[in-house]
Amino acid sequence: MTETDLLTATRAAYDAVAAQYAEAIPERYHADPLNHGMISVFAAMVRASGDGLVADVGCGPGHVTAHLRSLGVTVFGVDLSPEMIAIARDAYPELRFEVGPMNALEVEDASLAGVLANYSIIHTPPERLPGVLAEFHRVLAPGGLLLLGFQAYDGPDDLAEAFDHMVSLAYRYSPDRVAELLLKAGLAEVARLVIAPGEDPKRGFPQAYLLARRPAPGPQ
Repeated sequence: MTETDLLTATRAAYDAVAAQYAEAIPERYHADPLNHGMISVFAAMVRASGDGLVADVGCGPGHVTAHLRSLGVTVFGVDLSPEMIAIARDAYPELRFEVGPMNALEVEDASLAGVLANYSIIHTPPERLPGVLAEFHRVLAPGGLLLLGFQAYDGPDDLAEAFDHMVSLAYRYSPDRVAELLLKAGLAEVARLVIAPGEDPKRGFPQAYLLARRPAPGPQ
């Protein structure tokens, strides 16, 4: 499947379930404190660095974008699905939301203080993940932060394992292998949170959050 075909299929899948997704997912997010831990840390670190602009990439119905704003972050949301963006705009009219893919953000080079991709890289095939991480590096300013959240894979060697997501084909990723790809993309790991499989009542998958930074240039 070409990249265009993949984006079209993923967009159509999320457009078709946008209303149901918007009813169920925000409540689950807010009910689970472990979903908030690293996001709160991310927000605090962005504010401490000077509170520049943050992109919530793959924002869906906008609930995490709104949560970041409530934590004092200047943020906008981007999602591939026009239906998701329509719901987000209706629910949070005071916030900015845009339709677009995560691998080609309409953002200037080195212009963002942070990028959040909360369970939005999971529909990216493993061979295309380096390109997505390179795009995140492009848009981050030196010192800017990236937070990735995803279903984790604990296999010793492989980068990812496909699984049957409720909306579209998805991949769970090895935190160690993703950290290696981040480093190759020029992003240094700062911290990680790995949530035990038993905390996932649906599939029993571990969950991972990786926090990385685009290093600022050293003294000349």
